[in-house]
Amino acid sequence: MAADVATKAATDATGGARKGLSTRQQEALLPWLFIGSMVLLWQFACMALDLPAFVLPSPVAVGASIQKWALPILQNAAFTLLATLCGFAIAVVLGGALGVAIGSSRFIYRGMYPVLIGFNSIPKVAVVPLFVIWFGAGTVPAILTAFLVSFFPIAVNVSAGLANVEPELLDVLRALGASRSDILRKVGLPRTLPYFFASLKVSVTLAFVGAIIAETVAGRDGIGYLMMAATANFDTALVFAGLTIISLMGIMMYAIFAFIENRMTRWAQRDGGMMS
Repeated sequence: MAADVATKAATDATGGARKGLSTRQQEALLPWLFIGSMVLLWQFACMALDLPAFVLPSPVAVGASIQKWALPILQNAAFTLLATLCGFAIAVVLGGALGVAIGSSRFIYRGMYPVLIGFNSIPKVAVVPLFVIWFGAGTVPAILTAFLVSFFPIAVNVSAGLANVEPELLDVLRALGASRSDILRKVGLPRTLPYFFASLKVSVTLAFVGAIIAETVAGRDGIGYLMMAATANFDTALVFAGLTIISLMGIMMYAIFAFIENRMTRWAQRDGGMMS
């Protein structure tokens, strides 16, 4: 009887492990299945409606355009990626520092937070012409626009992470003789990491948006400039090719920061979260 119970328990455990592994595989396949379904639907719609290529090119036409213009696309994609990462890096440094300052000081919070709100309310596309006047067309406006777009989420999330440390925990640490810098280094900053990485995943995709905006307005290189040139020539397939490359770069950067987040903040993660 005991042997049967042990055998049944082992079988149930093995079956549960297989089921869990199968679930993870299904979750990994879901995005690809969704993308594949959308592409097939897109291709079917183009064939059924017989739409002109300059109105809506089919996925096959977009793929052919990527193959035809592979070298110019790669060159301009590298330019956009470099400008985006430069602006994003500046936003991480300055946004993180300002977020720490705001989150650790009520005085700075009350003085700077309304300024941040007003700063973020300014349409970034309206600032690009000023950058062109100050720095000329080219790389600098793209970097600065990427910085402006990605700066605010980082600063706000870092400050929110510091502000959300439990008051009871702070009281206990102060009672034990911990200094303000000790609390910041050993409790505040580690507790802020989940907020920080969440802001990085959002901000890096926004940085691409900022760089593309600047390239379409005043660029001489980059995917945005390439798309504007393609639009002028009614080459809609090349425009969609540029959009595809931008999407792939955004997904790639998001996946990189999600991987780093998973390694550095595993202690703050729950399997499945509320949806499990």
